[in-house]
Amino acid sequence: MGLDVGSKRIGVAGCDGTGLIATGLTTIKRTSFEQDVSQFRELVEQRDVQVLVVGLPYSMNGTLGFQARQVQKYARRLSAALQLPVEYVDERLTSFEAEQLLHAEKLSPSRHKALIDRKAAAIILQQWLDTRRSNR
Repeated sequence: MGLDVGSKRIGVAGCDGTGLIATGLTTIKRTSFEQDVSQFRELVEQRDVQVLVVGLPYSMNGTLGFQARQVQKYARRLSAALQLPVEYVDERLTSFEAEQLLHAEKLSPSRHKALIDRKAAAIILQQWLDTRRSNR
């Protein structure tokens, strides 16, 4: 399951059974950690999730800033709560790429923030799937 973790929303993506194609599933509006876990637990059970793939917002110079450390902290807590391993993907420019996809679909990014989060999560998961496949 791919995650684009933000301070207000978390974009969620899943993949097909063969692990070839990632698609955006939903966007979780963050309220409390317990509420987040409850929603994730449902998705994990429905989709037989094996790993959490979390986008890590590196700085443009490749360092981990404040936001990246916050994402890691959240991902570690979620990983422990769901008893799933977590892996990270460099998510630089995935939100920009998701916005470009919306422009191509003639949709306004400012009106479709949740959709951007889902698409960014799908891009994150697709990068991870592609990397895994090429390393085999």
